Amino acid sequence: MENQQGQEPKKNSNVIYFLIVVIIALLGTDVYLYMKKNNSDVKIAYQADEKTRLQTELDSLEAQIEQVNTGKTKMTAEMIAKNDSLKAKIKVLRVALAKGKLTAAELSQAQEDVKQLRYFVTKYTADIDELKKQNTNLTTERDTLKTNLTTVSEKASTLEKQNQDLDTKVKVASALKVATTSVVGYKVKKNGKEVDETKAKNVNKLKINFTVASNAVAAKGSHDIYLRIIDPTGNLITGTDSGTFNADGQDLQSTYKTSIDFKDDGINYTVDWTYGSPFQKGTYTVLLYADGYTMGKTSVTFK
Repeated sequence: MENQQGQEPKKNSNVIYFLIVVIIALLGTDVYLYMKKNNSDVKIAYQADEKTRLQTELDSLEAQIEQVNTGKTKMTAEMIAKNDSLKAKIKVLRVALAKGKLTAAELSQAQEDVKQLRYFVTKYTADIDELKKQNTNLTTERDTLKTNLTTVSEKASTLEKQNQDLDTKVKVASALKVATTSVVGYKVKKNGKEVDETKAKNVNKLKINFTVASNAVAAKGSHDIYLRIIDPTGNLITGTDSGTFNADGQDLQSTYKTSIDFKDDGINYTVDWTYGSPFQKGTYTVLLYADGYTMGKTSVTFK
């Protein structure tokens, strides 16, 4: 009896120790599971935060690219290719994020891709800004050239007009002008002798006498002289010797054409003109032209 009683307390003590060990083991398991759950929740929360941050980054990058593309700067072929590449990369990352929870490796790779993307977008933006700056400089240079060209063109037009005016003045100044002029009617007898005549019915020849005013700028040498003879009724006399010429900006018909050798020596020139028809009573007007301008005018009256 005594031995049985002595073994009973020892057995109870062993049971208590066993229960304590079991309880400690259960507590350890709970703690382990709790810690594991917390770590998992933290990891999931971390991944969710990173996913949100990546999406924000992509939105920002896409907006930056879009802002650059809306500018009026004309991109080079290389920039267009880079722009398309950036858009494609962003699209790939969005698809990856849309799949849901990323693994640690995928998340790490996505973060690295975004860093690279940020670098390229920054460089791309800088390239566009530089291109805009160059375009602005080119536009300024173009406008400056246009202004300079306009100024040069205006100066050229002014100089051209001045040259034309000067050329006209030179032509006017170099044109021969009569100093003295007169016209006399003659009767040519059968023996060839010429006598002064004032009666219209007896006149069959005119002698136009003139001297040329001194002109230092006029060309020395031969000058064509055109005569226009107007009868008493106001009609221009024409014949086989008639022709056309230009003077004072007009095309005119001549009665007779001849030439003189101008030496600027003040000599007297005489032009003989024979009329094939009888002269009329009244005044005949003789106009002389040379070098494209009116040279002088004279007249004679027959009874």
